[in-house]
Parts: sequence; C-alpha cells; structure tokens
Amino acid sequence: MIVLALAAVPVLGEEPATSKIPSPAEANPLSTTTAPDTSAKPPGTAMPLPDKALMPPAAAGGAPARSTAAPARETLVPAPAEPNDVEEVILPAKPAAIISGKATWEEAVSSLRTTFARIEDELAKAGIRPTGRPISVFTKTEDNGFQFEAMIPIEAAPASGPTTGDGLHFGATPSGKALRFRHAGTYDEISGTYDTLIAYFDAKDIALQDRFIEEYVTDISDAPDVKLDINIYALPK
Repeated sequence: MIVLALAAVPVLGEEPATSKIPSPAEANPLSTTTAPDTSAKPPGTAMPLPDKALMPPAAAGGAPARSTAAPARETLVPAPAEPNDVEEVILPAKPAAIISGKATWEEAVSSLRTTFARIEDELAKAGIRPTGRPISVFTKTEDNGFQFEAMIPIEAAPASGPTTGDGLHFGATPSGKALRFRHAGTYDEISGTYDTLIAYFDAKDIALQDRFIEEYVTDISDAPDVKLDINIYALPK
C-alpha cells in the first residue's frame, strides 16, 4: 500500500467490464522494479495457496473415484487475458469474513499474516468454507503506519452473525468499477508497481479513492527471492 494524495476529477465513463486501458508501460515507461520507498512500504501478508483438486487412484472396476477436495479459491474477477495491462473491471460484492486492524509499516507483513491466520482459524471452527483469495483493503495510511481490513471471501455468511473470534465480523468485499493491475515479482518491488500506476493515473487525470485493494493470488512473502502474483485494484471516484 502507498500513501496517496489525489485531486478529484469526474468519474470514469461506464464501459464493459472487459474493456482495456493502455498499459502504464506504454503511457509512462517507469520501471516496476524500482527500489521501494521504505518510508511508505505497502503491507502484505501470507495466506494458503489455492486448494488443488486431487484425483484418487481408480476405484475397483476401473471407474475413477470422485475427488473430495475442496474447489479452488477464485479471484474476485477472472484473470486478465494480458496481465501486464491496466484493465477496467467490475468487482462483485461477495460475502466475506473480515477483521479490521492497524499496524506500523515495519510490522506490516507479520501483522497481516497473523490476521489472515485468525480468520482462517475461526472459519474452520465455524465450519464456514472460504471460497476466494485473501484480500487487504487499506483504509488509511500515515507516515508511521496504516489501517486495514483483512478479508477472506466465503460461501455464505452465517445467519447467527459473528463467531466467537475477537473482532471477526461478516460483510462484503468492495464492489463496483475498479482498475486492476497485476504485480508479478517480489513484494519489495511492489512499490515500483504503485509508482507506475500512480504516474499513469496522474497522466490520465483519473481521480481515485484514498484506498487500494490487494488480492493475493499466491502466498505473500517479504523474502527477496520469492516471486509473487498480486492483483492491485484502484477504485475511481
């Protein structure tokens, strides 16, 4: 996540969810591997890899046995055809288990990792099936830290409300028009990706809400040699 100060301009016109916007690299050729600004390093966290369906050995009589593995967890919208482009999408509102929190930039990764683990644990206790990839919504950023909502999309919220988990509640993922860009690289390099995006939005005179969404398609790690796949969603005003 990165601290933004953006001026308001008119909202983007309505376009189909699959319409494309030229790549930031075409409009503003900035490196996506720029060394991160350590004064405002976007946070991240780890979460389980997508579930993989496993096919057991063939049952007696030659008929394959049915898989009992849980379905793979899906992203909010399907993967882009050309992942290096900025793409306008429509985010659906999906039921989600949510824990709000705050952290300093220094403890960002560990704090978010712990929060996602708490959500996963509470969902397992309540017998609620996660269906989507973990999401961080950065609601406020300051020089010394940030506030966030950690979310995991679920099949359906329980009618009885929150489980016994401290601070856990149910709601919905952000919805509506968004601009998506894929970050492919280490987490330290994500600051360079944000720099590219912000330069692109400034050049296009696009006003954004003061929050970004990160969706972790792969496990998050701050190790310098771990390549990640992260969907970044910017919400226009």
